[in-house]
Amino acid sequence: MSVSYLNDDFFSRLETCALNLRRDLAGFFGGKHLVSTYGQTVEFADYREYMLGDDIRRIDWNLFSRFEKYFLKLFTDERQMHTQIFLDCSASMGKLNQQKSAYATAFAAALGFLSVHNMDKLSFRLIRGAKAEDPFGLIVGKTPFFRAVSTLNDLKFDEDADLEKAITGTEISQGNGLTVIISDFFTESDWKKAVDYLCYKKRQVFLIQIMSPEERDPSYSGRINLVDSEATDALDERNMKVRITRGLQQAYEQALNDYIEDMGSFCASRGAGFISVSSDKPIERVIFGELMRTGIIE
Repeated sequence: MSVSYLNDDFFSRLETCALNLRRDLAGFFGGKHLVSTYGQTVEFADYREYMLGDDIRRIDWNLFSRFEKYFLKLFTDERQMHTQIFLDCSASMGKLNQQKSAYATAFAAALGFLSVHNMDKLSFRLIRGAKAEDPFGLIVGKTPFFRAVSTLNDLKFDEDADLEKAITGTEISQGNGLTVIISDFFTESDWKKAVDYLCYKKRQVFLIQIMSPEERDPSYSGRINLVDSEATDALDERNMKVRITRGLQQAYEQALNDYIEDMGSFCASRGAGFISVSSDKPIERVIFGELMRTGIIE
C-alpha cells in the first residue's frame, strides 16, 4: 500500500505560510520578496542626498524646504526568486520504506508549493547516480506545479546517488534564490563540496536530512545479515554479517549523533540551514513546528 501526504488539506494549510528568504539575494524583477536593494515599490525605506543623474521625481520637496538640500526618497525593491529542490532518489531513501520516500516528497512538495504560491520560479531536481534530472523544467504557477506533484508519488527510489557530482554538475544561477537538498546523507560522496558550490553561487542553502525510525534507533540483536539497500546483488561488499551487541548499538548511536552534529556545525559555518527529522513523526508537526522554528518558513 502506497503512502502519501499530498492532499488538499495539506496544501490548504500551507497557504497561510511563506518562505523566509534572505534580503541580500538578487532574484528577478517582478516578484514579491523584499530585498536589500532599493526599487520601485510603494513601501518607503530611507532617504539619501541627491546626486547628479538621479531621478528628480523622487526628490522630497518637504525636506528641501526645511534643509535647503535635495534628498531622494528610497523605496524597497521586490524580486522574484528561483527555488531549486534537489531530491535524493537513491534506494536508501525509500526502496524498502515507502513512508520515508513519502516524507521526502512531502517536504519537496511543501517547499515547492510555498515558492509558486509566492509567484517564484521552481525546479525539482531528482538525483540519480551522478546526475540531477530535471523532468518538469522550470515551473511557474500552480497549474504546472500540481501537474508535477501528481507524479511525485510515483517516483522510483533505487540505485545510489552522488550528491556532490549531481549538484556541482548542475548549472546554477548566481544568487537568485533558495536551494534545498533533501536526503538521508548516507552517501560516500562529499556532500559538503556540494554545499560549498551552492554557497559560492551565493544561493540560500537549506539541508533536510530524513531518516527512518529504524535508522535512528535500530532495535536489532544477535547475529543478522545486513543488506545495503543500494547493493546490486547479494555479493556486494557493502553487505555484511554482524553480531549486534549492546556495545555495538551504543557505538552506532554515538557515531550517528556525531554525524548529525557535524552536519549542523558545517551548515552553520556556511550560513546554511539544517534540520534532521525522523519519518515516524506526524508530517504536519514537523513542517508547521520544527521546520518553521528554523526560520526558513514563516
